[in-house]
Parts: sequence; C-alpha cells; structure tokens
Amino acid sequence: MTKDITLGSCNVFADLGMPDANERQTKTRLAKAANDIIEERGLKQVETAEILGIPQPRVSALTRYKLSDFSVEKLLEFLTLLDHDVEIMIRPRASHNTGKVSVLTVR
Repeated sequence: MTKDITLGSCNVFADLGMPDANERQTKTRLAKAANDIIEERGLKQVETAEILGIPQPRVSALTRYKLSDFSVEKLLEFLTLLDHDVEIMIRPRASHNTGKVSVLTVR
C-alpha cells in the first residue's frame, strides 16, 4: 500500500490552513525561546511572573503555548526582561516568494 507524501511549507500553521499562520509561527518561536530560557534558569512560574511583570496564570499560558493573548511585541519584551538581546534584521527577499519572518536563537 502506497501513501502520497505532501511536502510541507516549513510553517505547520499554514499547512493546516490556519488564519494568521505567519504570526502564529513567529509567536510560537519567540515563546519557545522564552520557555527555553526559563527552563535553563530553573525559574518557577511565580519567579517568572515577577520577572516578566505578569500574573502567574499568564506564565502558565506562555509555558503551554496558549499565545492568543500575547502579541509579538510582548513576547519580544519578555525576552529582554529575561536578560537577552533581540536583534531584528531587515533584508531583501532571497526568492520571488512572499517575505517571511524568521526567529533564530543564538546560545
């Protein structure tokens, strides 16, 4: 039995036909970076809430990737509050496709 394989677009949200796929992917990658830092530092949710200036239930939402109530800007702010620099680079597109946003983490 053979199954057809469909090549993905590198954005699972777009592949699933979700609205705002690019924003969802960007938020998820930023949240992943923040959650990795929180885990590496061994921070508890109460400690994280204090650092980020948000209530503990919102930290819980962040760690569970329930990101609808967080803007990209707020997630960027969280990274800076966690003692990391955020660098945004604007450059010409590499191809004729639509421009994209990439989130790269340097450790």
